[in-house]
Amino acid sequence: MTIAFTICSINYLAQARTLGTSLKKTNPDVRYFVGLVDRLDDVQFEPGFLPDFSLIEVHTIGIGRFEEMCDRYNITELNTAVKPFYFTYFFSQFPEAQQVIYFDPDIIVYQPLTELINQLKKHEAVVTPHICTPIEDTKTPNELHHLNTGVYNLGFCAFRRSIESLNFIRWWEEKLRYECLISLCDGLFVDQNWMNFLPLFIENTCIEKNPGYNMAYWNLHERQASQIENEWIINDLYPLLFFHYSGYDPKNPDDISKYQDRFTFQMRPDLKPLFEIYHNQLLENGNSYYRTFPCRYIKPNKIYKYARVRKALTDPLKKLVKALESYT
Repeated sequence: MTIAFTICSINYLAQARTLGTSLKKTNPDVRYFVGLVDRLDDVQFEPGFLPDFSLIEVHTIGIGRFEEMCDRYNITELNTAVKPFYFTYFFSQFPEAQQVIYFDPDIIVYQPLTELINQLKKHEAVVTPHICTPIEDTKTPNELHHLNTGVYNLGFCAFRRSIESLNFIRWWEEKLRYECLISLCDGLFVDQNWMNFLPLFIENTCIEKNPGYNMAYWNLHERQASQIENEWIINDLYPLLFFHYSGYDPKNPDDISKYQDRFTFQMRPDLKPLFEIYHNQLLENGNSYYRTFPCRYIKPNKIYKYARVRKALTDPLKKLVKALESYT
């Protein structure tokens, strides 16, 4: 049995529904769940907006000291920090599950996951690097950005049931409990930099470089899309397994991603049909409706205790370093 899951708050349920619909179409035998970093106690969805997929509320999966994590993190950090805890939940609650796969909600799966599942039968884990070839300009993002934000993109990762994987996931849980921060000066970008250790701690890790996996704004310089008989093909050779629409906003349909300035649709007309598919599905799945729901765990204008303490500790050190640099 294979489980696929995503994580989001209510405001991203249109993306989670779009991902789930694509999985149901291409992988009907894969069980799909939404890890909901929110609460449904007082929520009454309007007709047609209750998702068809299982919602696993985060307070039900047994994360110790979860309230402290809520005080520590913003909504992006919190949604990311609970990822390994959901892996533990699915492996423990579904003993028949041999593979558990995570996808960010802003992904569409275009093909059966047969090849990926076969990789998980041979490897403990599968991850995809942000890039596989050099970038020939200084636009965003470039290699320096990826050094800051992690070698691998954690919008996707997969583990098989094994002692090695479960041990790594437990280690990962403790790191993200306290240090799942967007704090580049401290060497942290949510969960991604921690995953740099995965192929070191688990030697039998598959670093998947197939360009049909996890195509996104950060690797467009090395990947071209084409359509042959209703199938999307990358670089004229590789079937597109899944596309990651990170940073796409249906309110700004002419922008590939708010996180990049390298490509436009005028420069990359091959991408326009792929984004039209996503745009239309987000609207059909209620993007405008779900966006109005605030996350129950995030209070407006919250002061993050850990960030405040970290700032108090690091600011004097930064001043000292600056003074020493001036002196020399």
